Amino acid sequence: MKIVLIGASGFVGSAILTEALERGHKVTALVRHPEKITRAHKNLIVKQGDVSLGETVTGVCKGADAVISAYNPGWKNPDIARETTMVYRAILEGVRKSGVKRLLVVGGAGSLFISPGKRLMDAGIIPESYLPAVKALADFYLIDLMEEKSIDWVFFSPAGIIEPGLRTGKFRLGKDDMVVNEKGESKISVQDYAVAMIDELEKPAHHKERFTIGY
Repeated sequence: MKIVLIGASGFVGSAILTEALERGHKVTALVRHPEKITRAHKNLIVKQGDVSLGETVTGVCKGADAVISAYNPGWKNPDIARETTMVYRAILEGVRKSGVKRLLVVGGAGSLFISPGKRLMDAGIIPESYLPAVKALADFYLIDLMEEKSIDWVFFSPAGIIEPGLRTGKFRLGKDDMVVNEKGESKISVQDYAVAMIDELEKPAHHKERFTIGY
């Protein structure tokens, strides 16, 4: 498949890039700083562009089979909440105008339910400094994506903890409730998250909804 991957140089994006290339997909990585992608591959094209501009996204995405967005302004960015909202709306508009019908978004865990009626971001667990950004991404899902009718989108929330680890290919998927193990932990390796993302790309099982993952 021909994929446009936004945020391919980041923590999650780089894992998705590796998984997609190893499974034979043709990837156009749309990044602001192409020098951060140091690998070379016959199926990889790196394009520089500012994804806060919808027209940039539209131009690069035309002709693709799907777009995967792993965009993140950076947790140390003091303006992360505003940029999350602004840029994701630009990405959504850009994909819509490009004519691409499939958008897969690397979501957050903050909007997952940890008990009936209680989301992670409302449980007092997430550090206060992270909350504005967490809520901004949650609002993009709950408001902007939920109102999107023309694109077949998914919002793929990771487990509560996503970290470097092994590519096991063994995990459980859920919908709106956080997936936890027998110890009550919600964990996934970034490698297995990437496996599940490309699984969804190849064999779509979710449409205009969120899903999540955990061991």
